[in-house]
Amino acid sequence: MEFAFTEEQEMIRDTAAAFLAEVSTSEAVRTAMATDIGYDAELWQRVCGEMYWQAIHIPEQYGGMGLGYVEVVAMMEQMGRHLLCSPYFATVCQAANALLLAGSETQKAQWLGALCERGITATIASNGGVAHWAADSVTATWRHCAGGFELNGEYRYVIDGHTAELIIVAAREEGSSGEQGISLFLLPADAPGLQREWLPTMDQTRKQAALALQGVVLDAQALVGEEGAGWDTLSQVQDLAAIALAAEQVGGSQQLLDSTIAYTSERVQFGRTIASFQAVKHKAADMMLQTEVARSAIYYAACVAQEALAGTELAGELPEAASVAKSYCSDAYFAVAGDAMQLHGGVGFTWEYDVHLFFKRAKSSEHLLGNGAQHRERIAAALLDGEDVA
Repeated sequence: MEFAFTEEQEMIRDTAAAFLAEVSTSEAVRTAMATDIGYDAELWQRVCGEMYWQAIHIPEQYGGMGLGYVEVVAMMEQMGRHLLCSPYFATVCQAANALLLAGSETQKAQWLGALCERGITATIASNGGVAHWAADSVTATWRHCAGGFELNGEYRYVIDGHTAELIIVAAREEGSSGEQGISLFLLPADAPGLQREWLPTMDQTRKQAALALQGVVLDAQALVGEEGAGWDTLSQVQDLAAIALAAEQVGGSQQLLDSTIAYTSERVQFGRTIASFQAVKHKAADMMLQTEVARSAIYYAACVAQEALAGTELAGELPEAASVAKSYCSDAYFAVAGDAMQLHGGVGFTWEYDVHLFFKRAKSSEHLLGNGAQHRERIAAALLDGEDVA
């Protein structure tokens, strides 16, 4: 597959880079991550109102721009480069994708319309607190009741879960196991029986939350997709989100490479800049190689993701493309972050330098939606055992 940005895509990427360089400075990131919500609400409204980024791949009939996932990936790469604190990933790359894949026309018109017009925030809750993201990570349960469905259970690793205005939750039918019985539901943030708690984590630039559902009753209109057949949708949503996250990791790797080259070109030791030492050049070359290979992986995966959203024949390659991108980009980002910190020397882990913020984002993102080893095992299972990549 040959890949090159169109003029329009290059313009979108360049516009995003210029805007984020202005608004997501080191000072702005540090201010936002210290707040309870974890982002600048005024900036989020600018992103939605002035830039309209939240609507980039949402079809025009729901108020969106009708572009594709390549544009989303291009945006995420720039957001990762500038370490943007915002609910964009959870809202656009998780919740919106779930609605696009499985929502009814009524649900799409209501919620995608609200996202495009008012910039509401949303997220997905699925993992019950286990270390992987396979079907049995869904531990919350549902059952039929007089009002529709009753949900009970707990969730962890919910991105922006303490502030999202809409939560799409995955739960399994009581007594079911594996991929069977999983359904998705629209859960309003003010639903009785819902408890939300912000969880302190390593990466302060992206907030995570724990949710608890106790006797939450939802009507039949809250069901997203077919009852008991939600795993296929959830799996696709996780793959699409993993590709977007991988793009963010590439952006972070590029920023670390550039800032490290700038630092080593200024830092003088033994009468010469440390960038002139052969060992430092080798390390920088390794960082560049990993970043460029990772970039190739995400652009291919972005093309496959676009096909998956369109429901074309290439959609079947989504799991493999997502696992290739997420596994390589996770490992590359953390390796580049480690090298950057080493080349910065003693100041690399100090509060005054941003390297430690990227390092923590790299480690946190590595495990979100599966680390490199888990995704390589997934690919190996498909290649060696002939099993579906799921």
